[in-house]
Amino acid sequence: MASLNVGNLGEYLREQRRQAQLSLRQLADAAGVSNPYLSQIERGLRKPSADILQQLAKALRISAETLYVQAGILDERDRDEVETRAVILADPSINERQKQVLLQIYESFRKENALDAPEGLDAPGGSDVPGGSDAPAAEMPPKTN
Repeated sequence: MASLNVGNLGEYLREQRRQAQLSLRQLADAAGVSNPYLSQIERGLRKPSADILQQLAKALRISAETLYVQAGILDERDRDEVETRAVILADPSINERQKQVLLQIYESFRKENALDAPEGLDAPGGSDVPGGSDAPAAEMPPKTN
């Protein structure tokens, strides 16, 4: 059987399993998958679904998003967004309404920054300019001699 270019995922899963000091059988049982199927995933012969990856992540006590990135389901930049959202939603110190408002603000900042990104590259004093600053020039303190 030919490899499906998921060897990195398989190697990563094997390493996570070993770090968790779990046998193949133990992880398979904890994740609710068969031993042969998990073995094929680790050897890069099978590409698991997002649901299976989530079950494996839960059993390994790692982020499902990390496995999604390893499997090529999720882009590295997307993972940061997903993890940020997950942290906000999991925070027990704020209520559901506050979580939703915070997520809306977060999304509006991401959209604003995505729109500004191409223009920001040429902007004087922008963070993309070596030695530049995010603060507008008017807010910079005057130089003293």
